[in-house]
Amino acid sequence: MSNNDFIGKSAIDNKPFLRWLRAFWEFSRPHTIIGTSLSVLALYSIAQSIRLFPIPVVLPLVFAWLACIGGNIYIVGLNQLEDVEIDKINKPYLPLASGEFSRKTGEIIVVASAIIALLTAVWQGPFLLATVGISVAIGTAYSLPPIRLKRFPFWAALCIFTVRGAIVNLGLFLHFNWVLGLGRAKSVFSGWNLHSLSLAVPAEVWVLTAFVIVFTFAIAIFKDIPDMEGDKQYNITTFTIKLGKQAVFDLSCWVLTVCYLGMSLAGLLVLPTVNLGFLAATHLAALGLMWFWSAKVDLEDKIEIAEFYQFIWKLFFLEYIIFPAACWLG
Repeated sequence: MSNNDFIGKSAIDNKPFLRWLRAFWEFSRPHTIIGTSLSVLALYSIAQSIRLFPIPVVLPLVFAWLACIGGNIYIVGLNQLEDVEIDKINKPYLPLASGEFSRKTGEIIVVASAIIALLTAVWQGPFLLATVGISVAIGTAYSLPPIRLKRFPFWAALCIFTVRGAIVNLGLFLHFNWVLGLGRAKSVFSGWNLHSLSLAVPAEVWVLTAFVIVFTFAIAIFKDIPDMEGDKQYNITTFTIKLGKQAVFDLSCWVLTVCYLGMSLAGLLVLPTVNLGFLAATHLAALGLMWFWSAKVDLEDKIEIAEFYQFIWKLFFLEYIIFPAACWLG
């Protein structure tokens, strides 16, 4: 830590409200918040790009973001409430594990986030309600006993890539396509105008959804590599425990390779309206960078594994930037 970082941290620690905000940010799991925010923005952008003329309606974007962020915080917060003892081993820096947040504080944040997410979704329309509602239901089944699907590697991975891949991408596109077609944000209090609902999904959204489903499978299996010690102690079965760190690391890298090569090929076969040169160049560059970094990772070094995991998340963020850009440049 540099002197400036130390000074900045000390300044925050001397101000209770700023310290609470920092803990809340950690509790919200920043990489998931960024991923959710970019996915909302990307699907809004794609919904606009397929129209002859963009429609300057911003409120649907704001409300969808609020609902999705609320759902996101509920899901990651509930997971932390149920995993305090495990996180004391795997992620001792998290607010509940470190004692910075009491369990009661965590429960209040989780309940409030769920209420905000669901009420906002109900207010905005059936597609957003379905997107948030199904995501919250799966997130609950993932963490909460007696179901607690995270105990089983197949079901844990299925929960993650179903929500991040299929539900978020398809649900948000259908929502934005509907409200943009209406030309305004819709409130439940003024009626949902259900006759205008459309289930049509363009090839661009199907391809992005397929990419994200496969990509988040890689994230889902990789995330347990640095958490092997705590998972084993508390009988959480993961692919890492079953197959070993090296096998799961290699599998994740090859799954990501399939993603990037598949997207480049899909551009040629089914996406004639996107900028094919930009799409292929950016995805092949990301693939090369991924393999370059992967060759340097020491699987016996937990810090290096965690850094590579965060790098994979950055590649995930990047997809929600470069794919909409390819749509607009087409």
